[in-house]
Amino acid sequence: MSEFVLDCSAALSWVFANEATPATEALLDDLASGGHAWVPALWHLELANVMLGAQKGGQIDKAGAEKFLATLRAVDIEVDDETISVAWTRTLGLGETYGLTAYDAAYLELALRKGLPLASLDQELRNACSKAGGRLLL
Repeated sequence: MSEFVLDCSAALSWVFANEATPATEALLDDLASGGHAWVPALWHLELANVMLGAQKGGQIDKAGAEKFLATLRAVDIEVDDETISVAWTRTLGLGETYGLTAYDAAYLELALRKGLPLASLDQELRNACSKAGGRLLL
């Protein structure tokens, strides 16, 4: 059983087959068997936004989106309560330092603060995490 920070890009690999890898499938298996993921407070909105865009673009239908969201509800994903309080300080600073969006910097800040590995498929975020001394999954 593991504990990690879950970026939206990694979770989306569980719904879009072209983004799935053996490593992302193993990550979902880990969560399903008792693993624990942390997400920043923006995670649910970010996922909802992608689901809306994918439905508009014909990549997924409403039933597929609902099935994916039911999968997420069945695993242990916890929202970090401190995301908002550090948004204009540490998160903003990480975004400036590593050229990240505030959204991506929120995942990096959470991983660094909790000392947990980051599960992300976003190469820019992965590079920033490595430069900042963080650990990576996937």
